[in-house]
Amino acid sequence: MDYVKLNDSIKSAKNILIISHINPDGDTLGSMCALYHVIKENFKKKCDMLVLSKVPGNYEFLPDINNAILAEEIDKSLVYDLAICIDIAALNRFEEAKTLFDKARFRINIDHHKTNTKYADLNLIDANASSAGEFLYEIMNNLKWKITKNTAICLYTAILTDTGSFRFSNTTPRTFRTVADLVGMGIDAVEIYKNCYETNSKSMVMFQANCISNAKFTENDKIAYSVIYKKDIERFSAGDDCTEGLAEKLRAIESVNVSFIVKQIGDRISKISMRSKDIDVSEICAIFGGGGHTCAAGCVIKSGPETAAKKILAELGKRKF
Repeated sequence: MDYVKLNDSIKSAKNILIISHINPDGDTLGSMCALYHVIKENFKKKCDMLVLSKVPGNYEFLPDINNAILAEEIDKSLVYDLAICIDIAALNRFEEAKTLFDKARFRINIDHHKTNTKYADLNLIDANASSAGEFLYEIMNNLKWKITKNTAICLYTAILTDTGSFRFSNTTPRTFRTVADLVGMGIDAVEIYKNCYETNSKSMVMFQANCISNAKFTENDKIAYSVIYKKDIERFSAGDDCTEGLAEKLRAIESVNVSFIVKQIGDRISKISMRSKDIDVSEICAIFGGGGHTCAAGCVIKSGPETAAKKILAELGKRKF
């Protein structure tokens, strides 16, 4: 891969924008902050970090995440020398930032999703990496960039969360070698875990309990899903990250092979999060313009939540369990 071109692009750029994806998770936020720090520390350059929606509270501990700018607050007339998307498989995952991305003089796409559409001038994709954070660490080592403790905290967070605390099938020997290096840099892995997984609000826990209790099962309990309406989110005062981990909890049921969450985000817009044990759910999400990994994928369907659920079930019905 052309890592040198990435290095040269950063070196020659006067202003840089790093973009994370909509409904940000630990991988996109951790990788964005890691890249922010490594550019500041190795190139002595300041970057702008862009988030498309509010940063979930459990990631507010990330070093300098408070410097990130919301898409609704950034000056859309700006023209950046370099725009870098991190952990973003397709253009529809950062539509609110697309104007800034399109105007940038050079555009780079760093990702680990096998469904990545390679939409930039330079596409650095490693579908064998567990996370964007793991791939980014390899890039940094290859280019011999200095990695400080703050950068290591961000990278570890990215890897920890995208592997489900090293429980998911994307965890490999390479993953453990990477996190061993990061822990060796003096980070507090226990504290990072607590921040990511043990800081949920009472309202979020009660909301998720309600969603699980209302789950539906089909195909002899091989498929589990829950439909979440805006009124439910409002009733529990749940945040944007309220559904994080729900699909995994349903997949953990012994009989379940595929689980999915349908979250209403508009009158006729629904967000789908799919998980599986061995069925390629990225193929299903790709039908609706989404994508992801074999066992973890997502998409947005332009219909109400009940109709969206029926569409997903119809696609699952075409496959053997």
